[in-house]
Amino acid sequence: MTLLMLLIFVFAFGLIIGSFLNCLIWRLHKNESLLGRSYCPKCREQISWYDNVPLLSFIMLRGKCRHCGKPISWQYPAVELATAILFVISFVINFKFMPLDELPNFQFSILTLRNFFLISVMIVVFIYDLRWYLILDTVTLPACLLVFILNLILDFNLWNLLFSGIIGGGFFLIQFVISGGKWIGGGDIRLGLLMGLGLGWPGVLLATIISYFIGSAVGIGLLASGKKKWGSEVPLGIFLAAGTIISLFWQTPILNWYLNLF
Repeated sequence: MTLLMLLIFVFAFGLIIGSFLNCLIWRLHKNESLLGRSYCPKCREQISWYDNVPLLSFIMLRGKCRHCGKPISWQYPAVELATAILFVISFVINFKFMPLDELPNFQFSILTLRNFFLISVMIVVFIYDLRWYLILDTVTLPACLLVFILNLILDFNLWNLLFSGIIGGGFFLIQFVISGGKWIGGGDIRLGLLMGLGLGWPGVLLATIISYFIGSAVGIGLLASGKKKWGSEVPLGIFLAAGTIISLFWQTPILNWYLNLF
């Protein structure tokens, strides 16, 4: 199989997973089972399979429900496309572990699974916190366990993972205690734990720094534009999710660049 064919397959797989994530986000919000058929959230008519093809159906329907004609949220194609692109980036970055003339080796397969899973979780965290200012323990806590197991299979040092998990969760726990829960929510603590267990040390440190840098830049922009006032609530989880993905992809080159400055 050529590299191009592999990338097309990964992109298509990312679109499918992105579609599933959209369904998961909505049904978590509505506390509904994942087993039911997809439906329009506005008219609640069931969506046929040909209207549920990731990205393509949105384009063919011109962004409107076939039944009620109301606009389909741009979240749906955006999440599908973002998931597909991030999956491709992850695959390309880690492709050095798998020569073209060989079947996927064990390390590459587990690494790909770990990255795809962590990316998917961070997308759910990003969208859910962006829309409803909430980070769900039902998402982060099971993810902590699974990503911890996958990293152990990848020969991550046990003590490194435990240390980074404590640092990640502890950093936000301290802020929560000092502020009495005014600065951050409890969900940020569990997300910090997930970041530590997922990235290890010093990846969790880099992700946190990047997150606060992005958050500060966005916050200043919102204040300058008048869209937010000083002291307004801003969903921290969206920046932590973005920082986690950036660190997941480019931890080594960023740290090398920083160290070379000295």
